[in-house]
Amino acid sequence: MEKVVLEANERKNISKQSRKSLRNQSRVPGIFYSKHNEPISLDVSRQSINPLVFTSKTHLISLNLKGKDEFECVIKDVQFDPVSDEVVHFDLLGVTRGEKIEIEVPVQLKGSAIGVKEGGVIQHTMHKLEVECFPKDIPEHIEINISELKIGDSIHIKDLSFENISFLNPEDSIIVSVTHPKIEKEPEVVAEGEEIGKEITEPEVIGKGKDTEEENKE
Repeated sequence: MEKVVLEANERKNISKQSRKSLRNQSRVPGIFYSKHNEPISLDVSRQSINPLVFTSKTHLISLNLKGKDEFECVIKDVQFDPVSDEVVHFDLLGVTRGEKIEIEVPVQLKGSAIGVKEGGVIQHTMHKLEVECFPKDIPEHIEINISELKIGDSIHIKDLSFENISFLNPEDSIIVSVTHPKIEKEPEVVAEGEEIGKEITEPEVIGKGKDTEEENKE
């Protein structure tokens, strides 16, 4: 797995106004925490955090915090602005060599499914998987070959087998499948004055009583 260096400043002021000021300076607030350290509030440049968030790979991060030791960590959680989709906050989880870690790893599909060539549609349900492993074994992504999938086939968590990795998602969870294409029915055209399944007849016209009496007088 690729290791990257992330430069950060410790953040003393954690008020809402301070966070807003940081974002106006193109910096993103975050927090570092681990089993063996007290949580540290920090901030980094938007330019440095974006490549670690908007990617299909998992990175082992070497956090360089000014005035403190260097920490190895991974991104554990990210919060986005609902309108702009910009990163507004992130959590870094410290890792310790020799201790297992739980982390989400992106899924990458490989190959072209047979079922797609037959007219089926790929349904990629799970884009990240929860795994447990030692820091040295954290994969950049989980690669899944879908070449042999036919229409109606699917790949579950229980079908995966990777060395030195345990999957924490339910075994029967579907990661990817090939389904039949949806066929939309054309709406039935109903002629004006008609109802489906019913026959409309003209109502019987009944003469008024006054007219009948006048006819009898003539």
